[in-house]
This record gives sequence, structure tokens and C-alpha cells, in this order.
Amino acid sequence: MSFLTIENLNARVGTAPILRDVSLSVEAGEVRGLVGESGAGKSMIGKAVLGTLPTAVEIESGRIVLDGEDLQALKPRDRRRVIGAKAALIPQDPLTALNPSRRVGPQITNRLVDILGWTRADAGHRAAELLDEVSIPDPERVMRAYPHELSGGMRQRILIASAFAAEPKLIIADEPTTALDVTVQKQILRLIRQMQARHGTALLFVTHDLGVVSKVCQSLTVLFGGMVLEDTRVEQFFARPGHPYSAALLAATPKYTDPDASLTPVPDAVIAGVEAEIEAHDRMHGHV
Repeated sequence: MSFLTIENLNARVGTAPILRDVSLSVEAGEVRGLVGESGAGKSMIGKAVLGTLPTAVEIESGRIVLDGEDLQALKPRDRRRVIGAKAALIPQDPLTALNPSRRVGPQITNRLVDILGWTRADAGHRAAELLDEVSIPDPERVMRAYPHELSGGMRQRILIASAFAAEPKLIIADEPTTALDVTVQKQILRLIRQMQARHGTALLFVTHDLGVVSKVCQSLTVLFGGMVLEDTRVEQFFARPGHPYSAALLAATPKYTDPDASLTPVPDAVIAGVEAEIEAHDRMHGHV
């Protein structure tokens, strides 16, 4: 059963479409990758689910159903309540995501107190348990620290702990390793996968890295220009990609086993073909 279902979601800024009939689903306990180049609309989909779209973005049509509730049909206060209790975000930049003027502890416990109604004492105990679960030594000391006193890897582990704090059924991870060095990236990816499996959480993993997809995800949605080009299982994608753009993305992925190999760009003809698909879509919907 799908925990998250997005049906024919259309969004625009002014008269310019940025999401075009986007449909995808995430099953309970599933890890779905959301892949595309910069500007493809990956983060916008996550923001649409969480209700954090910029004010300039307008949702024209479509449905977002979270655990059986149509979020678009809810009043803003009810929508915030449902999202707060059932979904969470792991953002991509741990330096800017944490409030630099507040200690780490309250930034984890406030979610438990405000959403679940826990006491401060119980929330503090839970936060310390989570920091231990994400392999942060001396959790009590870290909870008293300010973000600038910690490394990037530790800050990202704190964001992971915070996302899992209220036991959400869906987590959106928005390129959570982008700001980290390669060694720390591997550790964080392994940790996210372990936490997801341990808690049985559905995970929508936003990334531009197909190597990450192969290690973390079970299913995959490929975007270009705010339009879904392919929706498939990960093993099917890597064996037989179903769209020319998907095949070109796969061919353009650096081969770490052959560091001397030259990079293969996505052919102009493939880009032109996708742009023609988008133009046809926009014409059909009166945007051209």
C-alpha cells in the first residue's frame, strides 16, 4: 500500500510551469529515488509534500495523498498537523539547516514537545537515545553544544536523528550528503539506510547521483524540466533504462573503476527530444 501518492501534480511560477503532471508513489517502508539534473524539480516535489513551497509557487492541480489523507483538501492548520506528525525532512546543508544561535538539544526536542506533546524531560531522554543511535559519542555533551562547535558529519547526523525523532512514516531526504566530503558521505548514506530499515520508514531520496541510487534505493523516478520521464525499479533502470534520457544519464555516470575514462555528456539530440516532449505537454495544457 502506498504511504505517499502524488497524482498529476502541476505547479507554476507566474505563467511558467515548474511541475508538469507529476505522479509517483512511495510504499510503506520503501526507498524511492528522485533523480534529475539541477532545476529538474526534485526539491520542489519534496517541498510540495511538506507544504514548504516558496510563496511564488502556485499548485494548479493534482493531489498529494499522505497516509490516506488528501493534503490539498485540508485546511492549512490541519495540513500542518498531519505533515508534522507523519513526515519529516533531512535537508542537504547541515550548516544552514541548524539554528546557529541555539543549542543542539532543543532543536531535536522541540519537535517531540510541539507535535507529540512530550514533556521536556522525556523528549531530552529520547534525543539522547537518538544521538547514540546515529553513533554520536557523548550525546549529553553534544546536546549542550552549538552547531558551529561540531563537524559537518556530526551536524548531518544530528539532522538525521531529528528527522527520526517523532517516528514519522515518511522522510524526505533532500540531497543530504551534498555538503559533505566523500568519506563522510559514505558514512551518512550507510547510516540513513540503516535507520530507515530499523524504523521501517518510507524514504523519498532526492539526489542527482546514480551511484547513491544504486546503493540506497529500491525504486526510481527520473525527472527533467518538472516532468516524469521514467518510473521504474532500480534494478530495471540499471539493466534496461526505458527512456533515452535515462540511458544517457546512465552513460554519463563516471566510471570509478576506470578513472582515466573520459566523461560522456548527455547528447544534444536526447535533450532536444525531451524538450520537444515538454513543449508538446505545455501546448496541450495551454502554456505555449
